[in-house]
Amino acid sequence: MSFVTTHVLNGSTGVPAAGVPVTMTDADHVVVAQGVTNDDGRVPDFGPDALPSGIYHVTFGTGEYFAAHQVATFYPSVTITVAIDQTAAHYHVPLLLSPFAYSTYRGS
Repeated sequence: MSFVTTHVLNGSTGVPAAGVPVTMTDADHVVVAQGVTNDDGRVPDFGPDALPSGIYHVTFGTGEYFAAHQVATFYPSVTITVAIDQTAAHYHVPLLLSPFAYSTYRGS
């Protein structure tokens, strides 16, 4: 299983957000993971099995997702910055999305 996983839900429609590009970079902006959400709003095998401790940025291509659905959005992308501790077992970074708002939390 990937050390970091993600899940995107479209809060305005109540369904998983399929087709959202997701990229994770380290503090130096080097890409360490990338993918596109599937029909369940998840990115299977998103990242490596382990990461060194540090700051990482998970960026969701929300503008691309909403454009594909012909919906205007205020957020062309959403970046969530997280602090990773390599001794943790797993991190889950979910995104609840709508065209004009979003929220996140540390999932399990």
